[in-house]
Amino acid sequence: MIWFQEVFAVTRPIIGMVHLPALPGTPLFSGSTELRTLVRGVRADLDALQEGGVDGVLFCNENDRPYTLTVGPEVVASMTRIVTDLLPYVRVPFGVDVLWDPLAALAVAKATGAQFVRGVFTGAYAGDFGIWNTDPGRVWRYRASIGAANVKLFYNINAEFAAPLAPRPIEAVARSAVMSAMAEALCVSGSMTGEEVANELLERVKAAAGEVPVLANTGVTVENVSRKLAVADGAIVGTGFKVDGVTWNRVDPRRVEALMRVVRALRQNEPEAGIVRE
Repeated sequence: MIWFQEVFAVTRPIIGMVHLPALPGTPLFSGSTELRTLVRGVRADLDALQEGGVDGVLFCNENDRPYTLTVGPEVVASMTRIVTDLLPYVRVPFGVDVLWDPLAALAVAKATGAQFVRGVFTGAYAGDFGIWNTDPGRVWRYRASIGAANVKLFYNINAEFAAPLAPRPIEAVARSAVMSAMAEALCVSGSMTGEEVANELLERVKAAAGEVPVLANTGVTVENVSRKLAVADGAIVGTGFKVDGVTWNRVDPRRVEALMRVVRALRQNEPEAGIVRE
């Protein structure tokens, strides 16, 4: 877990989601909107997260609904433009997530200097997007081919909005993701965006993951963050930081500050390098 500690420089990092508005080529995009207008709105959320004290941020095309399993060049180009324009204001480690296209995420990460990407790299699923297959070997080879070996891969091992076609116990999924698919971090989710992940799932994944960091990926709030960090090595927070707890709203600085106060208090009680476990 050395690289994880080196990237975030704290124990149990909180990564705040920077949700982009709908991008060109997607149904909710307003054709009259210029990219520089989108950049201004995204910067407001980025500033609110950083001023509230998050330890990292993750840029994601969250509002490109309905999602597809691959994206067009217009999405890659738009995300790269927006993230690049915001780089002078980014003060924490950052990552990229392109829903649900891991190669596109790596391309944007390489172009912008991101430290990590998040995606569904393993498994086969059926759900809202139809039949969803993955190819981690192709992802790793693509990462090598574009010289992005320094971009870490955060594996979401229980895909949102879908169910596995060949269900296995989640601890078995975690072990095989680490051993055969070479996961560098594991993200554990609820069944959809904003839904709390059960501590029991986190515990089972953590027990199977060895030295690979495990993150609570959805549904983390000020009310439950201490319970999640009693098990997980960190958390990714999106909906919990939004006005009224609604995924599509702007970031609420008060929610960020409140959650990070709890996290800082937990860190102050650490005897050495970990949260005191329940």
